[in-house]
Amino acid sequence: MTRRFPPMPAPDPRPSREPVRAVVALGSNLGDRAATIDDAVAAIRRLPLVQDVTVSAPFETVALRPDGPDPDAPGYVNAVALVTTRLGPSVLLGMLHAIEEQHGRVRTERWGDRTLDLDLIAYGDLRSDDERLQVPHPRAAERLFVLEPWLDVDPDAVLPGRGRVADLAAALRSAGGAG
Repeated sequence: MTRRFPPMPAPDPRPSREPVRAVVALGSNLGDRAATIDDAVAAIRRLPLVQDVTVSAPFETVALRPDGPDPDAPGYVNAVALVTTRLGPSVLLGMLHAIEEQHGRVRTERWGDRTLDLDLIAYGDLRSDDERLQVPHPRAAERLFVLEPWLDVDPDAVLPGRGRVADLAAALRSAGGAG
């Protein structure tokens, strides 16, 4: 079953005036995972109005399904990139989706295996609950595979509306959270 998304609104062609720091989570569990992550980071670095891309070390993680961790599924390589950009958040998200498509991403199953997954975790302090642009990412605070790589590149990180990333990760670890 192919998951259908409503069409995205036309992006605002005007870049935001001031540079904003965005947090992008990267994940891959099909094919040459490390090479795919490296290629995606290179593509992000080539985006217009993007600079100062800092990437975490790669983290090997267990696949997560709607009913929990799946140790029998192919494992993921995850990373986080901190990106300074003047692109608007919807434009950045659209470009991240285009990079996914260039790497063979097909959206057929929620939380299914994928060649590449790029999520916009945070965009400055922006908060949006629009179904096409949810920032901060609604499940970021529940995902060690996002929080731990984020801490790798920014030990003082704060997830807007949720608190210090270090505290969120510690709480998940103490609760035995695998996500």
